[in-house]
Amino acid sequence: MGMSTRRLATWGVLAAGIGLIVIFAMPSYRQGEASITGTPAKDFALELSGKPIHLSDLRGKIVVLDFWASWCPPCIQETPSLVQMQARLKDKGVVVLGVSEDADEDAYHRFLQRFSVNMVTVRDPSAKTKGLYGTVLIPETFIIDRKGVVRRKFVSAVDWNTPEIMDFLTKL
Repeated sequence: MGMSTRRLATWGVLAAGIGLIVIFAMPSYRQGEASITGTPAKDFALELSGKPIHLSDLRGKIVVLDFWASWCPPCIQETPSLVQMQARLKDKGVVVLGVSEDADEDAYHRFLQRFSVNMVTVRDPSAKTKGLYGTVLIPETFIIDRKGVVRRKFVSAVDWNTPEIMDFLTKL
Protein backbone atom coordinates (compact mmCIF):
# COMPACT_ATOMS: atom_id res chain seq x y z
CA MET A 1 0.00 0.00 0.00
CA GLY A 2 1.50 3.33 -1.05
CA MET A 3 1.63 6.38 1.21
CA SER A 4 -1.27 8.15 -0.54
CA THR A 5 -3.40 4.99 -0.37
CA ARG A 6 -2.77 4.72 3.40
CA ARG A 7 -3.68 8.36 3.88
CA LEU A 8 -6.90 7.87 1.94
CA ALA A 9 -7.72 4.78 4.01
CA THR A 10 -6.98 6.66 7.24
CA TRP A 11 -9.15 9.60 6.16
CA GLY A 12 -11.91 7.19 5.16
CA VAL A 13 -11.88 5.52 8.59
CA LEU A 14 -11.76 8.91 10.31
CA ALA A 15 -14.66 10.25 8.21
CA ALA A 16 -16.70 7.11 8.88
CA GLY A 17 -15.98 7.42 12.61
CA ILE A 18 -17.06 11.05 12.64
CA GLY A 19 -20.19 10.09 10.72
CA LEU A 20 -21.04 7.49 13.38
CA ILE A 21 -20.45 10.00 16.16
CA VAL A 22 -22.77 12.48 14.45
CA ILE A 23 -25.43 9.82 13.91
CA PHE A 24 -25.31 8.62 17.52
CA ALA A 25 -25.08 12.14 18.96
CA MET A 26 -28.18 13.32 17.11
CA PRO A 27 -31.51 12.49 18.72
CA SER A 28 -33.71 9.98 16.97
CA TYR A 29 -36.96 11.55 15.82
CA ARG A 30 -40.03 9.97 14.29
CA GLN A 31 -43.39 11.53 13.54
CA GLY A 32 -45.91 10.38 16.10
CA GLU A 33 -43.14 8.91 18.26
CA ALA A 34 -44.77 6.14 20.25
CA SER A 35 -42.40 6.39 23.23
CA ILE A 36 -44.12 9.53 24.54
CA THR A 37 -47.68 8.61 23.65
CA GLY A 38 -49.74 8.07 26.76
CA THR A 39 -47.41 9.90 29.13
CA PRO A 40 -48.57 12.85 31.24
CA ALA A 41 -47.59 16.22 29.76
CA LYS A 42 -44.98 17.97 31.90
CA ASP A 43 -46.39 21.08 33.52
CA PHE A 44 -44.52 24.37 33.34
CA ALA A 45 -45.06 28.04 34.13
CA LEU A 46 -44.24 30.95 31.86
CA GLU A 47 -45.31 34.59 31.86
CA LEU A 48 -48.07 35.94 29.64
CA SER A 49 -48.84 39.67 29.88
CA GLY A 50 -47.13 39.85 33.26
CA LYS A 51 -49.08 36.91 34.70
CA PRO A 52 -47.98 33.32 35.11
CA ILE A 53 -49.50 30.76 32.76
CA HIS A 54 -49.27 27.04 33.44
CA LEU A 55 -49.88 24.26 30.96
CA SER A 56 -52.16 22.73 33.59
CA ASP A 57 -54.39 25.85 33.35
CA LEU A 58 -55.52 24.45 29.99
CA ARG A 59 -56.68 21.08 31.38
CA GLY A 60 -60.04 20.20 29.87
CA LYS A 61 -58.94 21.48 26.45
CA ILE A 62 -57.03 19.80 23.65
CA VAL A 63 -53.66 21.55 23.64
CA VAL A 64 -51.44 21.86 20.61
CA LEU A 65 -48.13 22.69 22.32
CA ASP A 66 -45.85 24.13 19.66
CA PHE A 67 -42.17 24.96 20.21
CA TRP A 68 -40.96 27.51 17.65
CA ALA A 69 -38.86 30.64 16.92
CA SER A 70 -39.21 33.61 14.59
CA TRP A 71 -35.90 32.82 12.85
CA CYS A 72 -36.83 29.19 12.06
CA PRO A 73 -37.88 28.66 8.38
CA PRO A 74 -40.10 25.59 9.05
CA CYS A 75 -41.77 27.52 11.92
CA ILE A 76 -42.49 30.38 9.52
CA GLN A 77 -43.88 27.88 7.02
CA GLU A 78 -46.33 26.27 9.46
CA THR A 79 -47.54 29.35 11.36
CA PRO A 80 -50.35 30.34 8.96
CA SER A 81 -51.87 26.85 9.13
CA LEU A 82 -51.61 26.82 12.95
CA VAL A 83 -53.46 30.14 13.10
CA GLN A 84 -56.14 28.85 10.69
CA MET A 85 -56.54 25.56 12.56
CA GLN A 86 -56.89 27.40 15.89
CA ALA A 87 -59.65 29.58 14.39
CA ARG A 88 -61.49 26.55 12.96
CA LEU A 89 -61.30 24.38 16.09
CA LYS A 90 -61.36 26.73 19.07
CA ASP A 91 -65.11 26.16 19.51
CA LYS A 92 -64.34 22.43 19.80
CA GLY A 93 -61.96 23.01 22.72
CA VAL A 94 -58.68 23.03 20.77
CA VAL A 95 -56.16 25.64 21.87
CA VAL A 96 -52.69 26.27 20.47
CA LEU A 97 -50.02 27.18 23.00
CA GLY A 98 -46.93 28.41 21.22
CA VAL A 99 -43.65 28.58 23.13
CA SER A 100 -41.03 30.65 21.35
CA GLU A 101 -37.35 30.43 22.16
CA ASP A 102 -36.69 33.88 20.69
CA ALA A 103 -34.09 35.82 22.66
CA ASP A 104 -34.94 38.99 20.73
CA GLU A 105 -38.26 40.26 22.08
CA ASP A 106 -38.70 42.73 19.20
CA ALA A 107 -38.24 39.96 16.58
CA TYR A 108 -40.79 37.87 18.48
CA HIS A 109 -43.39 40.65 18.45
CA ARG A 110 -42.73 41.51 14.79
CA PHE A 111 -43.34 37.83 13.93
CA LEU A 112 -46.64 37.76 15.83
CA GLN A 113 -47.78 40.90 14.05
CA ARG A 114 -46.56 39.85 10.60
CA PHE A 115 -48.47 36.55 10.74
CA SER A 116 -51.50 37.88 12.67
CA VAL A 117 -50.88 35.33 15.41
CA ASN A 118 -53.90 35.41 17.70
CA MET A 119 -53.29 32.16 19.55
CA VAL A 120 -51.75 31.94 23.01
CA THR A 121 -48.01 32.30 22.66
CA VAL A 122 -45.28 32.94 25.19
CA ARG A 123 -41.57 33.59 24.97
CA ASP A 124 -39.05 31.35 26.73
CA PRO A 125 -35.59 32.57 25.67
CA SER A 126 -33.97 30.17 28.14
CA ALA A 127 -35.54 27.25 26.21
CA LYS A 128 -36.04 25.45 29.55
CA THR A 129 -39.60 24.50 28.65
CA LYS A 130 -38.63 22.74 25.45
CA GLY A 131 -35.93 20.97 27.47
CA LEU A 132 -38.64 19.44 29.66
CA TYR A 133 -39.97 17.75 26.54
CA GLY A 134 -36.59 16.70 25.18
CA THR A 135 -37.06 19.00 22.21
CA VAL A 136 -33.91 19.79 20.27
CA LEU A 137 -35.17 20.62 16.79
CA ILE A 138 -37.95 23.10 16.09
CA PRO A 139 -40.72 23.29 15.27
CA GLU A 140 -41.81 20.41 17.42
CA THR A 141 -45.40 20.03 18.49
CA PHE A 142 -47.13 17.87 21.08
CA ILE A 143 -50.85 17.10 21.06
CA ILE A 144 -52.14 16.89 24.63
CA ASP A 145 -55.63 15.57 25.35
CA ARG A 146 -58.21 17.02 27.74
CA LYS A 147 -56.80 14.97 30.65
CA GLY A 148 -53.25 16.26 30.15
CA VAL A 149 -51.86 13.19 28.39
CA VAL A 150 -49.55 13.45 25.36
CA ARG A 151 -51.26 11.76 22.42
CA ARG A 152 -48.96 12.61 19.52
CA LYS A 153 -45.73 14.38 18.59
CA PHE A 154 -44.92 16.14 15.31
CA VAL A 155 -41.45 17.21 14.21
CA SER A 156 -40.88 19.96 11.63
CA ALA A 157 -43.45 21.97 9.71
CA VAL A 158 -46.95 20.53 9.54
CA ASP A 159 -49.99 21.56 7.54
CA TRP A 160 -52.44 21.69 10.44
CA ASN A 161 -55.46 21.86 8.15
CA THR A 162 -55.18 18.45 6.50
CA PRO A 163 -58.26 16.25 6.89
CA GLU A 164 -56.22 13.65 8.83
CA ILE A 165 -55.01 16.14 11.44
CA MET A 166 -58.36 17.89 11.73
CA ASP A 167 -60.03 14.50 12.21
CA PHE A 168 -57.46 13.44 14.82
CA LEU A 169 -57.89 16.65 16.83
CA THR A 170 -61.68 16.64 16.74
CA LYS A 171 -61.87 13.01 17.90
CA LEU A 172 -59.75 13.52 21.03
